Amino acid sequence: EVQLVESGGALVQPGGPLRLSCVASGFKFNEADMAWYRQPPGEGLEWVSGISSVGSRMYYEDSVKGRFTISRDDAKNTLFLEMISLKTEDTGIYYCVVPRWGVGDRNEYRHRGRGTQVTVSS
Repeated sequence: EVQLVESGGALVQPGGPLRLSCVASGFKFNEADMAWYRQPPGEGLEWVSGISSVGSRMYYEDSVKGRFTISRDDAKNTLFLEMISLKTEDTGIYYCVVPRWGVGDRNEYRHRGRGTQVTVSS
């Protein structure tokens, strides 16, 4: 059974940092492209960042470029999202995702975790 368990969400002030983690199990993590999505309050899911299995190529949504860094530790089956200079518009539930058609797929996913809440507010 595929499991994706996110953690690290919190209430943080604007401009602050936060690090999210996602522990994966039930599939060959080192062979899987991975991604982070988020869902702002009252809105739909949006793709945030992706990382390939081979070469760890990284991709970012324009609004988070330069502020977010995606990474992975294949030895620990863990995906990370380092966030700095957080803005109120970064508020939302953040989900760890296995894209359906690879790292370039920003619309569909095979598996998704339950999410972790990130709230950016003063």
